Parts: sequence; C-alpha cells; structure tokens
Amino acid sequence: MLATLVLGGKKCQIDLSKPMDISIPLRHGEGNPTAWYQAPPTIKPNQTDGYVGSVAQGGTVNFNDITFNPHAHGTHTECLGHITEEVFSVNQCLQRYFFKGLLVTVAPEKQGDDWVISKEQLRYVLGRKKPEALIIRTLPNTNDKLSQQYSHSNPPYILEEAMTYLVQQGIQHLLVDLPSVDKEKDGGALLAHKAFWQIHEAPRKHATLTELVFVPNTISDGTYVLNLQVAPFENDASPSRPVMYGFE
Repeated sequence: MLATLVLGGKKCQIDLSKPMDISIPLRHGEGNPTAWYQAPPTIKPNQTDGYVGSVAQGGTVNFNDITFNPHAHGTHTECLGHITEEVFSVNQCLQRYFFKGLLVTVAPEKQGDDWVISKEQLRYVLGRKKPEALIIRTLPNTNDKLSQQYSHSNPPYILEEAMTYLVQQGIQHLLVDLPSVDKEKDGGALLAHKAFWQIHEAPRKHATLTELVFVPNTISDGTYVLNLQVAPFENDASPSRPVMYGFE
C-alpha cells in the first residue's frame, strides 16, 4: 500500500505495508528495560470489591492496572518540559508526526571512565545531510537492550558540544537507544538536554528527544521517513512508537 507524502517540499512515496517499528513494548516485570533506580513496571488485574479483572481468574473481562514511569520504562518521547520550571506537555509540543529521518550507527568512544558520543563522530556520520530527525543506533547492538537494567551502569551518553552541533545542523527530533542523552550521574547538570532544547537562549518548544528505542541490525543505515507517535498524555514525556519507512 503506497502513500504519498510531502517532506521538505518534495514528494515521496512510502510503502505502508512495510513498517519498521523501533519501539520497545512495555512489559510486566524484569523483562522490561528499566532505568533511574525504579522498580520494574507492573501490569496486573484490577481488584475492586472482590472483583478480579482477569478472565483466567474468574472475571468477565481482562481489566489491568498498569504502573510505570515513562522516563524509566521503555521507549518514550520527551519535550523541553522535562527540564523546565514552566509546564510543557509533549502532547502539545509534538505537532507533526512524519519527518525525513536519518539512521546512523555509532560506536561510543572511551573518555576516562565513560563511553561518549562526540562531535567528531556525529560530523562524520551526518556528512552533508541535514535531516529533521536523527536516529542513533549505538554499538554493540544486541537484543540485551530489550531488557537491559540500566540503573548504576553508567551507560554511554552524548557530549554537550556534540549536541550543540546537532542543533546547529537543524536536527529537530533526536532518537537514541540509550536511557538518556546525558551521563547517568552528572549532579543534575543535564548538559546535553539543555543544549538540545536551548532553554537559556531560544527554547525549542517543538523539538523532541526519544530515548530507549531499539533498531535491529537488519535495518541498514540511511534515510527513511519517520512516523513519530506518542500516547496522548499531558505530561513532559509519554510512551511512544517511532516507526520507520523506506521511501522513493
């Protein structure tokens, strides 16, 4: 099924029958990726006044309660409201859902005790391309990312000057397979977040960060159409489902 889109003033066709979903589904328990020192998410039958929301347990319907934190459990998209005193909702800030995206693969570099993504690396993989959305897949890229426990693990992150470079290149939507673009324990500095949203200069209210995606190795680096959808939560962050399409 072909659909025609206009991106960057140019028409392109995408095959809707061949989506490449790069989100991680939210699961109950330890099989879910978890970060920021949170307990695993729970999906359990509701129990009210003796009623159990489980057909298997005698209920008439399955009626689950779900407890999770969008920043800590699975693929999520966030807006500048994540780090501002003023309240911003990602449901309001994200106003378009299709973008010309570029998928790149980067092997973080060793810097002291950390693994980082540098400006030089991003300059190399971007070349002269200026996509609206950039999807970064880090190496090594294994299925362990689908259930990784990130707390106290000091995962790779993006250096401040590298993030400033992405902003200068016009990146509006950045997607990474990491739990954060910043160092896990940075004393609250949040240098990459602040550089991306430019909250002290000209706040980028419609720019988004998506974290904890997973891009299988079967998907090649290159240019794609990205469909970025979030659950309509009025919150700084929401679970999201980024889907890529090849195009002509």
